Amino acid sequence: MVSRMFRMETGVDKERLGLLRSRLREANDAASPVLRALRGTPDDQEVPLALWALDGAGDLAAGLAAHTWGRWLHVNHLWVDDRHRGAGLGSRLLDEAERIAREDRGCAHSRVETWDFQAPGFYRGRGYELVCVIPDYPQGAKEFTLTKELG
Repeated sequence: MVSRMFRMETGVDKERLGLLRSRLREANDAASPVLRALRGTPDDQEVPLALWALDGAGDLAAGLAAHTWGRWLHVNHLWVDDRHRGAGLGSRLLDEAERIAREDRGCAHSRVETWDFQAPGFYRGRGYELVCVIPDYPQGAKEFTLTKELG
């Protein structure tokens, strides 16, 4: 048996991060024909999607930040100001993001992560199905992953 010694380092190194991503991508492509076929296609590009609802004074009342990749919409953030909750802004933003993802970007699915104290009921009411629960993420809270077919 050969004994090997390795030096461990910490710290952010942009060059090494780029190399790490490149090597992981190569390994994933070698292992997955699905990912390999995706490479170099328009679906392989992570494209940002942001929508804003402004009140009469032009202030932010609600917003949605997402991206599309691999024919999926990934909702990263959805927020509605307390003063405007119950006015349907969250539903309108989510509906529009799903429409853009489906009609303009060819997405077939959507996904979102939310905590138990946020909006899992909201997403379920919008047709999302629970696929994963991570307890104590962070400690004392649960994270939910929900998905939806965009049809």
